[in-house]
Amino acid sequence: MALNVSALNDFNNEVAGELVVKAVYGGSTMEYITIQEGVKHQEPINLMEVDLYIQNSACSATYSGSAAFTQRNITVCPRTSQDGLCLKDLDKKYLGISALEPGSYNETFALAGAYSDLLVNQFQKANDQFLWQQVSGSASTFGGTCESDGLLEILSSGSAGSALTSGQIVGSTTASLDNMDAMIAALSTDVADRDDLTFFMSVGKFRSFVANVRAANSYYFDPNSISNRGGILEMVYPYQNIKVVGTVGINSDRIVLGPARQIVAGTDLMSDFSSFQLWYDINTDQLRHRISTKLGVNVAYPEFWVSNNA
Repeated sequence: MALNVSALNDFNNEVAGELVVKAVYGGSTMEYITIQEGVKHQEPINLMEVDLYIQNSACSATYSGSAAFTQRNITVCPRTSQDGLCLKDLDKKYLGISALEPGSYNETFALAGAYSDLLVNQFQKANDQFLWQQVSGSASTFGGTCESDGLLEILSSGSAGSALTSGQIVGSTTASLDNMDAMIAALSTDVADRDDLTFFMSVGKFRSFVANVRAANSYYFDPNSISNRGGILEMVYPYQNIKVVGTVGINSDRIVLGPARQIVAGTDLMSDFSSFQLWYDINTDQLRHRISTKLGVNVAYPEFWVSNNA
């Protein structure tokens, strides 16, 4: 006797497979720069410099020189993410068995931990994109409209808040060793001995840089010297007190070089970036989340930075 199974769908054990979450390359530019907390809307970066005057005096001296105090403002932008998941939507799917407790009051979610991790991961990526790509007054998918520029605008030539002159721009858009050497040569000698000098570039440009070092057949190249620090790729530049960093925040051919700690990011509270609210709302029968932060950035002394022309 033949079996008639035409009324049955082919078996697919959906609860047997592992759930693979879509984690993204986060980025952590804020690990390298200075953080200024307690900024509700706008606060200054207070700056001081001395213009020393040296003279050839015999029996008397003329008092001359100056100590100048200036400010560069950081304007922070409120950044909020909030959403609600109706867990009852899972009842008709395989997740109703694997992710929900028995019963009709779906107040717990077995995937809450993975969901929380992804929220933090995505927000971290959006923060790096905001720090670098934000254009004042322009809407963006990573932060909405904000009256604050990101680092690519601040460290550019010919734009509002221009920081770079033609003498601080190198002609090539590549991450070749010759181009990067030219940027180092164009860097002000006043910061040549700093231990926080950093090339910032896109992840793609960082890979090109590593390939160029390898192709040069340099005996000092060690693949183990490349580190992944929470979504940041880092390597020490050969023979220099300079780091090379690939960040998801840069999505163009731009490469910038300067003292990383002179970049100042303003925020209300640093812990806001890693803590958020996740709760079950009985009124809407939803699992809700809310992440709320403030973020802005500026550069203390932009004259100490060099860029390519991208």
